Amino acid sequence: MTPEETKELLPHKTDEAANNCVCKTDLQSRNSLIVSQAVNRGIFTSNASPATRRICFILGEEDEPKAPLLFTELDELFHVNEKELQWKETARWIKFEEKIEEGGERWSKPHVTTLPLHSLFELRTCIERGTLLFDLEASNFKEILETIVSNEITNGNLKNVLKEKVMYVLLRNHRHHIKKSRMQTMIDLWMNVSCANQSAPLNYNTTADFTNEISEKPLQEQLNNKFKKQIPEGAEATNVLVGEVDFLDKPFVAFVRLKEAVILGALTEVPLPTRFLFILLGPKAKAMAYHQIGRAVATLLTDELFHVVAFKAKSREDLLAGIDEFLDEVTVLPPGKWDPTLRIAPPKILPSPHKRKSMYSHSFKVPMHKGSHIHHEERYGSNLHVAEDLKRTGKLFGGLISDVKRKAPWFASDFYDALNLQCLSAVLFIYLASVTNAITFGGILGDATDNMQGIIESFLGTAIAGAVFCLFAGQPLTVLGSTGPVLVFERLLFNISSDYQLDYLEFRLWIGIWTAFFCLILVATEASYLIQYFTRFTEEGFCALISFIFIHDAFQKMFNLAEDYPINSDYDVNHVTLYHCSCFPPEAANVTSLFNETSDAGFKPSFVTYNTTSNTESVNWNSLTKQDCLKFGGQLVGETCDYIPDIALISFILFFGTFVCSMSLKNFKTSRYFPAAVRKLISDFSIILTILIFCGVDILVGADTPKLIVPSELKPTNPHRGWFVYPFGGNEWWMCLIAIVPALLVTILVFMDQQITALILNRKEHKLKKGAGFHLDLFWIAILMILTSFMGLPWYVSATVISLAHIDSLKMETTKSAPGVEPTFMGVREQRVTGLLVFILIGLSLCLAPILKYIPLPVLFGIFLYMGVSALSSVQFMDRLKLLLTPAKHQPDLIYLRHVPLRRIHLFTLLQLLCLILLWVLKSTAAAIIFPVMLLALVGVRKAMECVFSRHDLSWLDDAMPEKENKALEEKKTEKAMSNNESEDSEYLYLQKGPEINISVN
Repeated sequence: MTPEETKELLPHKTDEAANNCVCKTDLQSRNSLIVSQAVNRGIFTSNASPATRRICFILGEEDEPKAPLLFTELDELFHVNEKELQWKETARWIKFEEKIEEGGERWSKPHVTTLPLHSLFELRTCIERGTLLFDLEASNFKEILETIVSNEITNGNLKNVLKEKVMYVLLRNHRHHIKKSRMQTMIDLWMNVSCANQSAPLNYNTTADFTNEISEKPLQEQLNNKFKKQIPEGAEATNVLVGEVDFLDKPFVAFVRLKEAVILGALTEVPLPTRFLFILLGPKAKAMAYHQIGRAVATLLTDELFHVVAFKAKSREDLLAGIDEFLDEVTVLPPGKWDPTLRIAPPKILPSPHKRKSMYSHSFKVPMHKGSHIHHEERYGSNLHVAEDLKRTGKLFGGLISDVKRKAPWFASDFYDALNLQCLSAVLFIYLASVTNAITFGGILGDATDNMQGIIESFLGTAIAGAVFCLFAGQPLTVLGSTGPVLVFERLLFNISSDYQLDYLEFRLWIGIWTAFFCLILVATEASYLIQYFTRFTEEGFCALISFIFIHDAFQKMFNLAEDYPINSDYDVNHVTLYHCSCFPPEAANVTSLFNETSDAGFKPSFVTYNTTSNTESVNWNSLTKQDCLKFGGQLVGETCDYIPDIALISFILFFGTFVCSMSLKNFKTSRYFPAAVRKLISDFSIILTILIFCGVDILVGADTPKLIVPSELKPTNPHRGWFVYPFGGNEWWMCLIAIVPALLVTILVFMDQQITALILNRKEHKLKKGAGFHLDLFWIAILMILTSFMGLPWYVSATVISLAHIDSLKMETTKSAPGVEPTFMGVREQRVTGLLVFILIGLSLCLAPILKYIPLPVLFGIFLYMGVSALSSVQFMDRLKLLLTPAKHQPDLIYLRHVPLRRIHLFTLLQLLCLILLWVLKSTAAAIIFPVMLLALVGVRKAMECVFSRHDLSWLDDAMPEKENKALEEKKTEKAMSNNESEDSEYLYLQKGPEINISVN
């Protein structure tokens, strides 16, 4: 160390006055400290305190490396059989405190640390008077101790004759609480008893080599400690040693920060490099005070702000300033109003440390009385930020070229990033969802178009369009599919063609060609820039509409199934002997004609007898099955003829069971059962496990429930059409020009449907890192529309609900999280493989028909219900809808409830609900032809709401809409707000603030 650094380590001359006050009572010292803080940080001065200025200076240094996460261990000195000293681990911290339970056999649950305020004052005094070593260079624990003791002796805080005793105590063995097997525990217990019987009386006067009982290398039990899996990569250790001895008359205090973190052998429970070291040895009878000071040190170092200060501190004053700022933010709970022995559970959502850091960064720039106003203006302006994906280049196809350049570097990683077991689960889940969607919408489309487009066309179109889109699109997480709005238009188009005797497929071909042409014009002119006007109001309205369509279709299918398999609600078990169903013969003429038809076909049922002399037959009608009875024109008479037992009931059990089981298994990762890896595996494969479970239930019950029927031949559903649609010959030539009018409506529908879904998928809360591709996606939608129109296949756009389910199935969380800390959402596994495999499997489904026929339709309808409800759960509109029915005292602590009056929130929600009802009614009536225009009208409705709601209210309830005026000013606000984009309000705007902590008194 240089002479300047050594001089810095020596106590300041001002410490002499402090040393003269040692004999004063602790009460006087504490009172003088509080008075000092009141002078420096009081309300009677407008200037910031010296501590605040120092913290601002430290946090403003950008050249320092980022402070790593700390694992803090508290070891306390204990006597073993009154003959031997030993350091025992009593508590540990990463984010929250864990302590050894009184029984000493297990760790407590993680909890928020609660400290006596006095311990923080005592700690400040320790830092003020103790030895501080910054950026010490040392390679082992013994070398560090020798430096500390030498400095204490040089400073006059320790007598030279006590050096050996201090070194002896600090080099005693450290006992860590590591979970072991039962056999190992018994062996260790026997060895401890043996060693205890052979130990010598306690003797501090050892030889001068200060025998070191601490292994210089980590022990095998430390290397095998499973707890290290919960510590994030790159973490460092802090060792806090506190204890009482009988040879000191005043405390021995040292705080050390190593220049380079070093693994200090077996000192730490987990073999991590140590960065900080705090030592406190003091006289007898104050063990509890030392314990609380040790906990105070550990708590301070787990605080993100003080952690940075300690990492960058260059002097004693820096650490003291950090403690003062920590005390300034401490919340005091009055005695007698709560039980200090209670442990406060960790909150699910922690406040962002960047909020606190930014407060010091701007403390000298913005007056406090103006902060609130500027905060809301900046917050509103921050929403005006235009994403890189939507910035206009001013060139023809400039946006498309930018999307290609942006996505090209990620193309290779889009394939090897899929090498994860989670992707297999996503493939199976989305495949079954897409197959069900293709069959459902294919069947509805076949009914609406007289099988000109049916299930086969739906399968083929889904496979071709989806595979091409996933391979080349800008956002491969998007799943293409037939959607409700497109289905509405197809039904109207077929009805118009039938009424005017037009060739449906040819007319549809020209509409598709013109729609693709208009979409390409939108791509060329970078019209996707306009989607910045689609605020959360529009997105949530559209997403809620599609989700309700999924939920409605699921229940409608189940009700239709109940009509096909009716339940006998008048059944009386006492009349079971009276229930019957018999087949009675029809009129003779009908019997003769039916007999002739069956005879000509070569069919001679065994229950029909022939009289060769009279050329008449006699039929044993009582022996006929229901199918044969109806085939021969017989009549079914009886109370049970119209009912099919068990089918409807079992179907509804499968339907609701699938939904509940899917929801439960998806949330299983947050349960308390099984190890974390098992819980995550069950959560990832929740849908597949649910389908397998209820397929097994269906097989065990044995009821003849309706099954998934997949066509086994690749041929058009309607035999009067082929696989290619000719543009001319079926209609007049001028119909290709008439097609421009409906093409404009389809263009609006496709643009809105595609881009709103893309906007929802690319929202910042999904943390996508590879960027979007709005122009590139619309380009491929146009190309695929031309292809599907010529082949007479359905049109495809982004399927909102299935795409959201796809993203949800690929969400990533931190594999390592500190005890008590919820796993952090890391983003989505962005790749092209899952979508590509899904649509390849759909194309091969014709070959998988023998396997798929075992899946009951009610199970798939339950998956439909699950997807619809899951999509709604991520919509803020549903949270606000619940507030209408929730009394104020039971309402959750949502962030916008703090800033917007409840009546204004209800008004906003009712207007959004009214728009949703109008869209639903419109799509269900003959006026559905203008449905695309009404979707576009949502933007106008949102703009008109600015006349009803203030900018402040809309900034909390919705996103901002761009304004032409004051654009330059707003851009400046955006840049400033983006620098602080992780503030509390922006981070938790649409999340619940956190659980309330209820502390009771015993």
